[in-house]
Amino acid sequence: MEDIISKEELNELKKIEGETTGNSIKNTGEFILKEEGKEGLERLERAMADFGYPIKYKKIKTTDYYPSKILAITFVAIERIFNYDAEKFRKMGEFRAKLSIMLRVLMKYFISLDKTINEIPKMWRKFFTTGDAKIISFDKKEKRAILRIENYRFHQIQCRVMEGIFSTILQIIVKSKVTCQEIKCVHKGDEYHEFLLKWQ
Repeated sequence: MEDIISKEELNELKKIEGETTGNSIKNTGEFILKEEGKEGLERLERAMADFGYPIKYKKIKTTDYYPSKILAITFVAIERIFNYDAEKFRKMGEFRAKLSIMLRVLMKYFISLDKTINEIPKMWRKFFTTGDAKIISFDKKEKRAILRIENYRFHQIQCRVMEGIFSTILQIIVKSKVTCQEIKCVHKGDEYHEFLLKWQ
């Protein structure tokens, strides 16, 4: 057993409530396969089995729901095993957004920026059973928006993954460079998470 997560930390991660689609978990495994190869994915799966979650990422069903704590534990295991930094997790988010079958299906219907912005709260609920996504501000002229995530407890690593996911979704719509930066974070003492999106 790899000594990468303490028993106390693991117990805290197991307290994370709610469910997420298998799509989120499966595509995380696909990223590891791409970056670390078959051996890397097998190492991650062995670690997850040691933590009490013996999963095979390729066998995860994309439209089924799984406990969100599995995703959180996966992120922490990846950080410790492969020494991933914030930028690597953002890249993971970009990869997941591009690979997501469910997201691609949804995006076919959101051909305009205005419609996409209005549909974000509904899109969130397609992937997570807890939390609420809200657009706090949207300035089309200034090309910026603020997205708020409330009532959703997750590991701080996921904040970086979400930066990658949100920027990629918007980039698909506006077809230009997009930046996403978390400006408020529960892990830094704020009441909710907020992400500032800017595009050109």
